[in-house]
Amino acid sequence: MIRTSLVLLCCLLTLPALASSRVLATGGATSIEGSAGGGIVPWAVINGYGSDDEWSIQAFGTRVAVDDFTLHAAGLGYSWDNRWELSYARQQFKLDTIGGQLRQDILGIKYRVTGQLLYTALPQISLGLQYKRHLDFDLPALVGARSRSGVDLYLAASKVWLDAIAGRNLLLNGTVRATQANQTGLLGFGNEHSNRHRLMFEGSAALLLTHQLAVGVEFRQKPNRLAFADEQHWRDIFVAWFVNRKLSVTAAYADLGDIAGLPSQQGWYLSVEGSW
Repeated sequence: MIRTSLVLLCCLLTLPALASSRVLATGGATSIEGSAGGGIVPWAVINGYGSDDEWSIQAFGTRVAVDDFTLHAAGLGYSWDNRWELSYARQQFKLDTIGGQLRQDILGIKYRVTGQLLYTALPQISLGLQYKRHLDFDLPALVGARSRSGVDLYLAASKVWLDAIAGRNLLLNGTVRATQANQTGLLGFGNEHSNRHRLMFEGSAALLLTHQLAVGVEFRQKPNRLAFADEQHWRDIFVAWFVNRKLSVTAAYADLGDIAGLPSQQGWYLSVEGSW
């Protein structure tokens, strides 16, 4: 799936650009779960650059390499009318130290409820759903996960303030997520006692140094449901380069805390997205 998405991404970059009305960078990047936003947090933005009655297609590939694990994520997205976003992502989580891998598929849908990122006093507010299904459930079941599939629901609000800091534009995003997932679903869903959703907070801030270059930080609160090992919050510091409306590249330093009993998982993140 990852190779297929990267090939499709290259093909998309050779196609003529679809008419688009939105400002560069207002579609954000693509998160590891396939939704538009930052690297680890979905924002209220709709991917691509299509405005009213316009559509766009996206393809992305991401690699996250920390001390004992490597995550590969790739997928496709479709957005329409700057209102709807559909996405699919396949994640492959390689257990570099322990051996083996864990995979999951994520289907996402997002709907912009109200507001505009730039043009209204009200922030852009979107409601999203992610259906996740684990493909290698033996290990998550062994460590106490209750289910191989689960649903995340989230409400995100994003707003850009023009000339906010030293003449630069500032984006702030806040997301509230109801989740059943352990380590975003890579260790299954729920535990032996409960499969109920828990509310988590996620946030992002990005400063646009130029129309093409942004720097920022993200934070993602995580539930801690499996008894065998603590699950800690995620954070990153990123740089995003929006080359043009067809290509963007995001690099980051990621701190994912303890994962599966292995401490201080820190490393780098690289993602490439094509849009048509």
